[in-house]
Parts: sequence; structure tokens; C-alpha cells
Amino acid sequence: MTARALSFDVVAELYDTSRPGYPPALFDAVEDAAGRPLAGAHAVDVGAGTGIATRSLLARGARVTAVEPGPGMAGRLHAVLPGVPLVRAVGDALPLADACADLVTYAQSWHWTDRARAFAEALRVLRPGGTLALFWNVADQTVPWLAAQNARLRAHGGDGGHGVHGAREQGPLLPDSVPTTHRRVSWSRQVTLDEHLGNLSTHSVFRMLGESTTAAFLTAERQALLDVFPDGTVEEAYVVDLVTTRR
Repeated sequence: MTARALSFDVVAELYDTSRPGYPPALFDAVEDAAGRPLAGAHAVDVGAGTGIATRSLLARGARVTAVEPGPGMAGRLHAVLPGVPLVRAVGDALPLADACADLVTYAQSWHWTDRARAFAEALRVLRPGGTLALFWNVADQTVPWLAAQNARLRAHGGDGGHGVHGAREQGPLLPDSVPTTHRRVSWSRQVTLDEHLGNLSTHSVFRMLGESTTAAFLTAERQALLDVFPDGTVEEAYVVDLVTTRR
């Protein structure tokens, strides 16, 4: 587990309050891929962070075990979801029984794993017919202001602030021999400018650049966005990238 992967711990509360959730249509697509409802399913949410996806799974009636390595993120998850079983571990080595889960999810977290090891572990803990679901909220680059912001982020920090941080550029998400389904779900949300900038500041590119560099970028970004959203209400547009496979 890299320092960048654990860099969210120091902003766990802000991460929890400013990061986007997921639209209901995403979980409709997960159910369709799994061939069963989430209600009553045992889901293992790996890299659960502060429990953003965990909450959505619970709302659909799943029984969820959360897996999270970071102490700050896990602490926040336990504070907001005290009744959810929480395991401090990484996806590369899950301390869970064989064939115990109907669903294994990775929300914004598969790109932090050793993929071969994490895939083997997911298959081990899934019951026959169980589903592995990988998904990311990715800023919709067809929206002009988001494309312009992404260009500024890359010029400033060498990386985009939204999405999978080049997960697909690192090679196939799953082995080539594995049958997968790939779906995209578009959605949007309205937030205040402060909430949008708070969301940006929790991304790992800024956690690695440091506070002063981050503050300088966010000050300039505030002005750039006020030119687009003079009333201070930002329309964030996302495409959820969903990849599934069944054991």
C-alpha cells in the first residue's frame, strides 16, 4: 500500500462530506450484472474509505462487511456506520473466509491494488455465481468546464483530480481471459463552490503536493469557476465507470 493510497487519512472527514455518492442507476446495473437483488446479499466493500458506497449498499438491503486499511478513513467509517463490521486490511490479502460473499465491490479503490493478487482474493471470497464489481465516479470530460479544469489539474500537478488516476493506462483492469461487462452511468449533482473545492482538495494529487501548493491552486481555481458559475452553485457531471465479472 503506497503513501499516496493512504494519503486520504488526514482529510477523512472532508472526504466523507464532500466526495460524491453514487446514483441509484449504478446499483440497478450492479443487480442486473449479478442476476440478483442486493437485498439480502452479503457484500464485501473493499477499500471502503469512509463508507460512501457502503451506505448505498446498505440502503439497497445488502449486508455489508467493510474492508479499509487506512486508520483515519476506517475511523470515520466506524463513527458514521458503527453497526457495520469493519476489517482493517487491503484487498491483496483479505482476512475473510472462502466463499463467504455474494458481491465484492471496489468503489474508487481497485487502482490502488496489486491487481493479480486482489483478483485472486476476490474470487476466493466470492461464492459460486458471486459478482466482483469495480466502479469509479469519473468527471465527464465531454463537459467543457470539466475538461478545462482537468487540463489545469494536469498542468499543475501532473495528474487529473477526478476518477481512476490512469487505472486503465496501467493495463487491463481484470485478466484478459476473464469475461466482463462494462457499463457507464451518467449523472450529476449541484454543490456549492466551497463543496466542489473541498472535493477537489481531497484527491490524492493534492495530498501529495502539500498544503501550500494546494491552497495556491484552489485560490486560482475559485476565480476560474466563478467565471463559469457566478452564483457559486457548481453543476458537477460524472460518468460512473462500472466493470463486473461473475465467479
